[in-house]
Amino acid sequence: MACSQSENGFISSFSLFSEKSVQELLQSPVQGSDDHLIEFSETLRTVAKALRRVAEGKASAQAEAAEWKRKYELERAHNLKLENRGKSCLQFQTDLDDMRTNSPTNQPTLYNETNEKPERCSRNGICSHEVLRDGSPDSDSKMIRKASFKLSWCCKGEQSDQQKHDIVSFERGNITTAERSSKQISLKWESSPQTVLILTKPNSVPVQILCAEMIRWLKQQQKLHIYVEPRVRVELLMESSYFNFVQTWKDEKEISALHTKVDLVLTLGGDGTVLWAASMFKGPVPPIVPFSLGSLGFMTPFSELNHASDSEHYKECLESILKGPISITLRHRLQCHVVRDAAKNEYETEEPILVLNEVTIDRGISSFLTNLECYCDNSFVTCVQGDGLILSTTSGSTAYSLAAGGSMVHPQVPGILFTPICPHSLSFRPLIMPEHVTLRVQVPFNSRSPAWVSFDGKDRKQLAPGDALVCSMAPWPVPTACLVDSTNDFLRSIHEGLHWNLRKTQSFDGPRES
Repeated sequence: MACSQSENGFISSFSLFSEKSVQELLQSPVQGSDDHLIEFSETLRTVAKALRRVAEGKASAQAEAAEWKRKYELERAHNLKLENRGKSCLQFQTDLDDMRTNSPTNQPTLYNETNEKPERCSRNGICSHEVLRDGSPDSDSKMIRKASFKLSWCCKGEQSDQQKHDIVSFERGNITTAERSSKQISLKWESSPQTVLILTKPNSVPVQILCAEMIRWLKQQQKLHIYVEPRVRVELLMESSYFNFVQTWKDEKEISALHTKVDLVLTLGGDGTVLWAASMFKGPVPPIVPFSLGSLGFMTPFSELNHASDSEHYKECLESILKGPISITLRHRLQCHVVRDAAKNEYETEEPILVLNEVTIDRGISSFLTNLECYCDNSFVTCVQGDGLILSTTSGSTAYSLAAGGSMVHPQVPGILFTPICPHSLSFRPLIMPEHVTLRVQVPFNSRSPAWVSFDGKDRKQLAPGDALVCSMAPWPVPTACLVDSTNDFLRSIHEGLHWNLRKTQSFDGPRES
């Protein structure tokens, strides 16, 4: 704090005095006239005030110095930890750079201000202490310091320090989207698949014939272990005792352990068969190869095999898939919980249900409008009044959500579609929420009627006033094999399945601009 000129003079004159000494002088009796006593007292008070300010400034400076020292020690320890942890990787990266270029001095070098030793940062690391400088010895460029920063992600109110390098990358203090976030996902087998699960559409003679033929070929030519549903195994044994080697399961407990035994899932049917295959796995899902033998084919890119001439085609497809690598589409699922009004907290829920397409809340047989209160994390979204609401995955964007006015979304885009069904408001437009949010849909206590919820068109449940449905993105996506790649398969499906934007071409012999 700044002092006046007179105060500075007093400080220099009474520098040997402490504040305690000044207070003692003020309290001790002094002989002299009243004017001199008053003047002398005011002088001592001024000195005491100035000394107090100096002491406060000294204490503040000492505290600031101690804080800077603490920060320096923490930064130094952090740098040493980074250096020790990344020494082997950094040496490998340096050797790799030397092999790739004959003039390594042209590459920018990162310097640490603490020890002034050049170091390279791990590709996946965040080095907020770095200084970028041209590595050329003849360069006169000045060192440029980037402002340090740290990104963290919060999940359901809890802060997580895990760095999501699959979403963003950090390089020299700049934030960029990771390369693999915009590229096709490829699956490469580290060891050859040994076990295959085959799921078929029921009550279809062509599918039964193809299934038996495919099992023979997979067993004899590829030496694979085969799993089928109990119903299919009975049908196969009725045809021939040759199929005794085919395995199946007996109860739900064995179904829950299928993902530990099965390397690959083959579906023979339409999109409904793919939904059935996904519903069997409550946790991780093996890669699914969907063959199109049904009426809908948005998730079944492999061509139809209804004709005998196509029998050699499926063998080529399976040989390519078993050999790898294969392009896959990661189809996200929703994890849904029904929370009853009698529950003590949100953790006291019914068993979670996973959906690949959508979860639908509607009014059922009631003649009253559905009344639903919707929340996104801790924020109120809206109150739905209409026929109902659809919470859809991007894979289900071409299903019920599309019929209700929702948008078509690429299946690998992580998000949750929020689509009203016949809302009682012209301004109620569909939304697309990010994948990390948790949606809560509750039937208010003043609702005139209960609501009904269904999961991928099945397991219909009633929601009474006070009950709620909680939905979030499930951690286990459904990987489906691509015929070409995810984008090509998606565009082909909407062109062939929906005849998207199909119209007659405008005639060329019409009027033209002059």
